[in-house]
Amino acid sequence: MTQSRAVAEECVVTDHDQRFKSLLKEFFAEFFQTFFPDWAARFDFSTVDWLEQEVFTDPPQGERRSLDLVARLGLRPGVPPPVPTESTDRWLTLIHVEIESRDAAAPLRPRLFSYYEQLRRKHGLPVLPIALYLRVGLQGIGWDVYEEKYWEHLLVAFAYAYVGLPALDGEVYVTGDQLLGVALTALMRVSPNRRAEVHAEALRRLAEARENDYRRYLLFDCLEAYAALDEAQTQQLAALLQTERYQEAQAMTTFEKGRKQGMEQGMEQGREEGQRRVSSQ
Repeated sequence: MTQSRAVAEECVVTDHDQRFKSLLKEFFAEFFQTFFPDWAARFDFSTVDWLEQEVFTDPPQGERRSLDLVARLGLRPGVPPPVPTESTDRWLTLIHVEIESRDAAAPLRPRLFSYYEQLRRKHGLPVLPIALYLRVGLQGIGWDVYEEKYWEHLLVAFAYAYVGLPALDGEVYVTGDQLLGVALTALMRVSPNRRAEVHAEALRRLAEARENDYRRYLLFDCLEAYAALDEAQTQQLAALLQTERYQEAQAMTTFEKGRKQGMEQGMEQGREEGQRRVSSQ
C-alpha cells in the first residue's frame, strides 16, 4: 500500500469514527434500546461520564491509540453489579464501544482483548466491550470470541458483544421505535429495489420526529452519509419526495443539506484562517 493511499484510508476511518462518536454520545441510551434492549434497563444513563482513554498497543512504549468511546456509568437501583466486587465503586461499570469501519472483523479481535485488559487493570471496574461493525455483518447482533491457543490448549477465550449493521434488516429498523435505528438503516441490508423507498421512509421518520436541531442533524447526517444510492435509486427517491407523504421529508432534506454545507464552509474558512496565522508568525 502506498503512503498516500494509507493516509487517505486513515482519513476515511477518522471520518467514520468522529461521526459515530458524536452520534453515539448523544444517543447512547438509544443505542442500547435499539440493539440490546434487555440490558438498557440495567444502566443509569443519566450518570454517564465520558472518559478520554489512550492505550499502548505494545506496552509500555508501543504506539498510542485513542479508544473510540469509553463510558463510565452507574446501574439502576436494585440492579446487582455485573461481577462480584468489594469495591466502593461497585455500582459503576465501564462500557467500551469500538467502531470498526474496515471490511474485516479479524484485526479488531486481538485489539479489543488488549483494550479490555488495560481498561480493567487501570480502572478496576467491570468492562463491557462492544464492537460496532459498519462493513461486517456476522450474525447481526451477538457475541464474538477472540481465542489464543498453545498447541491444542486454549489459553484465552475473550468474548465481546457486537452489532454488525450490514446483516440487520433495514426494513425492520426503519419502522422501529428508535430513531437511531432509523438513521442506521443506510448501513443495513435492504434489497436494491427497495432502498429508495426505505431511505425516503427514514427521512420522513426523522423529519416528523420531536427532536432538537442538534440531535436531528446527527441522525440526518448519518443517514445521508451512508445512503449509497445509485443513479436509478436517486431518481426514484427524488420522485418519492415529490409525493404528499414525503413533503416534510423533502423540506428537511433541503434544509439540512444547506446547513451542513454552511457548517463545512465555516470549518474550512476557520482552517484557512488558522493556516494564515501560523504562516505569518
